Amino acid sequence: MPETQSPAKAREYETIYILKPDVARDAQEKIASRLNEVLARENGKLTLIENWGRRPLAYPVAKCRRGVYVYLKYLGGGALVSEIERNLRLVDDVIKYQTVLMNPDVDAGSVTVNEEDVKFEAVELPTEEEPEESLERRLGLIEGERPRQDESEMDADDYESNEVINDVPGTEN
Repeated sequence: MPETQSPAKAREYETIYILKPDVARDAQEKIASRLNEVLARENGKLTLIENWGRRPLAYPVAKCRRGVYVYLKYLGGGALVSEIERNLRLVDDVIKYQTVLMNPDVDAGSVTVNEEDVKFEAVELPTEEEPEESLERRLGLIEGERPRQDESEMDADDYESNEVINDVPGTEN
């Protein structure tokens, strides 16, 4: 006999999705309301939604260097996760998403939700003061500036001291 989950038990998931940086406020709200509809239709329970704002991406995605990060935490089953991810795939403004199972066995009746925690707040469009980093600046072609380097890319001249310390016992420095 297959084991079934009791109605009071659920799984806790978190999903982070990234929107294009120039997405309008109404489009952000439309995506959030669409996900709320999916949660209601699939008998899920939204416990937290946070808009982390416009942040730089670790690497360019779909020709974007920045994105609007949104964090969702909810209770539900595997079908709910599939439906949320399907809806995120269908929206052109979503450039990436990731869902993680946080807790496989949660008592859904014992979880309390604060109304302020599930209220979506959209991010305004970027202002002119937030220019996209130019290619010249990224390559270090602008005079007086050097491109950022990882420690692995640094030359010996980049370090304060070129001195080599020999810690091998029995040898002299």
